[in-house]
Amino acid sequence: MNLLWLGIALLLLPALWLVILPLRRTRPLHDAQQAFETKQRTDAQNVAVYRQRLASLETAHARGELDTARVEEGRLELERSLLEDTQVRRRTPLKSPQAGRLLVPLVMVALVVASLLWYQREGAEGDLALYAVHQEVRNSPYGSLAMLIERLEEQAKRQPDNPKVWMSLFPLYRDSNRGRDAIAALERLIELEGRQPSLLAQLAQIQFFVANRSMTEEVQALVDETLDKDPRQPTVLGMLGIHAFDRARYEEAIDYWRRAIAGFDDPGSAEALREGIAVAQQRLDASSDQVDAHQAAQDGASLAVRVGLAESLRERAAPGDTVFVIARDVAGELPPLAVERVTVSDLPLKVTLGDNDAMTPRARLSQVNEVRLTVRVSASGEVTPQPGDLIGEAGPVTLGEPDSPVEVTIGRVVE
Repeated sequence: MNLLWLGIALLLLPALWLVILPLRRTRPLHDAQQAFETKQRTDAQNVAVYRQRLASLETAHARGELDTARVEEGRLELERSLLEDTQVRRRTPLKSPQAGRLLVPLVMVALVVASLLWYQREGAEGDLALYAVHQEVRNSPYGSLAMLIERLEEQAKRQPDNPKVWMSLFPLYRDSNRGRDAIAALERLIELEGRQPSLLAQLAQIQFFVANRSMTEEVQALVDETLDKDPRQPTVLGMLGIHAFDRARYEEAIDYWRRAIAGFDDPGSAEALREGIAVAQQRLDASSDQVDAHQAAQDGASLAVRVGLAESLRERAAPGDTVFVIARDVAGELPPLAVERVTVSDLPLKVTLGDNDAMTPRARLSQVNEVRLTVRVSASGEVTPQPGDLIGEAGPVTLGEPDSPVEVTIGRVVE
């Protein structure tokens, strides 16, 4: 940093020299102008012209060409003209060569102060500090990711309005599995840089993974805003492909990933998406071979269930918590006949349970006439009920009746 200020001082020296330079010329210039005006013969020339014209008038009168009245009138005109020329030629005296010298030091001080203030406002002193931090950590034998984050956090306190600080911090938080810190850093960067589609897309992606790959209301709002500004934003399209893939919507995932590849400049990211497309295509082909068997199983025995969460318990459930929809025989003698697994972010939703949802071929919906329904929210994701889980129940429910879906509301806490 000392070298920076030394460089600024060296650049200011020529500027100050240019300000002082005119002072060195004031005395010679003043003396030359004074000598010129002293030696000037304009008044004498005007008198000589006056005398010549007066002599011409007298000569013409002597020859009888002009009478006395005309000669007197001409004489008066010549004297009036001589007087006017003499008055016009009078000049104000020259100012002293010392005049205005006190203004020069003021200008020099103002130039230095203005230069320093401009640099502090528009210069890159903060960026140089960031560069020094990176160099320090890189060259230190004890340098590590944690050390780099610590140094950058110090810079964030010193220069909170520098977007490059937050631009450096949020990917480090993300790679260190500090999702909440990454979100906070990225939100601060968006405050400084504006709601650019690329930044909004990264914020949506981080929030998506922090929420256990769930499309929460916050994530959906960011996705909508980003696609409204840039329908081809690759980060958001790639994330939507992941969301569709997780829910076995393979055709939708393939479509999102193909569109994302067209917008990625990074060959590595594009190659990763191509691998994802290949996996999705394999699963799509495998599932198409089982469509007929699956449909037959659904036609044999099925039960439609509409699941909702009571308003009083919404604050106790996180968007990424697991929701189990379970159908059991009324007597409770068999293993679960059908199990469907979703997340709280999917609620409310309608699911259809069938033989294909059975945990074992020995216990299926088609083997019974009535079932009991249990819907449970598990923060741990464990199949076995835990204290603090949220639960809702319904039944006995008769299978095969063409009524509307069975309504199950999650409204109780497991003790």
